[in-house]
Amino acid sequence: MSEHVVPKRIYFAVFATLLALTALTVWVAFHNLGPYNAVVALTIATIKGVFVILYFMHVRYSTRLTWLTILAGFFWLGILLVLTITDYVTRGLPHLPT
Repeated sequence: MSEHVVPKRIYFAVFATLLALTALTVWVAFHNLGPYNAVVALTIATIKGVFVILYFMHVRYSTRLTWLTILAGFFWLGILLVLTITDYVTRGLPHLPT
């Protein structure tokens, strides 16, 4: 199997994007967005993670099996996040009699 050679300008562009997103994360941390602080921070972190996975881990140029493995991991992460958010949202509800 031959390796895909990525031009250096792509790495520099991804690095600049990651730096810009980090600066955006810092900027958001100093502003009160109310209940959306965590949502915005997690969204930015997810975007940065996707860039790292695609380019620095070379998943963008990998086989379909690698893509399937990555997507299965994100699917599992989604399940865990939904279950966690469901638990958090329903904590203040009154208990039903058994």
